[in-house]
Amino acid sequence: MNISALLLHGLGRTPLSMARLARRLRAAGMDARCFGYSATFERFAPCRARLRARIDALTPPYVLIGHSLGTALIRSVLPELAIPPQSCFFLTPPTVACRLARRFASHRPYRWLTGEMGRLLADPAFMAALPIPSMPTTVYVGTRGWRGRFSPFADAVNDGILSVEETAFPDTLPNVRRVVIHAAHTFIMNHQDAVRDMIAEIKKAGSQDVV
Repeated sequence: MNISALLLHGLGRTPLSMARLARRLRAAGMDARCFGYSATFERFAPCRARLRARIDALTPPYVLIGHSLGTALIRSVLPELAIPPQSCFFLTPPTVACRLARRFASHRPYRWLTGEMGRLLADPAFMAALPIPSMPTTVYVGTRGWRGRFSPFADAVNDGILSVEETAFPDTLPNVRRVVIHAAHTFIMNHQDAVRDMIAEIKKAGSQDVV
């Protein structure tokens, strides 16, 4: 299967967090590679410029796979790409200013560790302005977060970092499908149900292109 895949990790993680998924995609016949960045030391604009150049260097057809903050970076460059991706796969994507980011945005440790990108996740205007994908997009939503009296999400279904509502795109988008996975935010990229679904969807799209 002659398809390239570029994987982006989330906030506070490194490309190593996506390495297992990349290996599984390569075993399925894809050219899967990871894009590395540091939210602590890198500003958003230079990072997205690097990402855009890296994506434009890919040989089509290709897919983009992001986890958490990585999905925001992907969305920010979509309208500017020379050739759009065949499809996108978003693992627990923040689609609004995140509750936990807003809670900690004024705290110095959070600001030091997450830099400008962490603060942008708490900015309603920034999150609302991110482009909506126009290509087929699969969103994987985790539900293994703690709920109850002492949970920051109260009784809302969540993955430990984001509530389900904070990962939602408009229901009217026909190109977006949602897959619910009983997994935590941090490790959803390694959940077998997410990996199997992703590989199946990429293969299905690839076979349709051949036809």
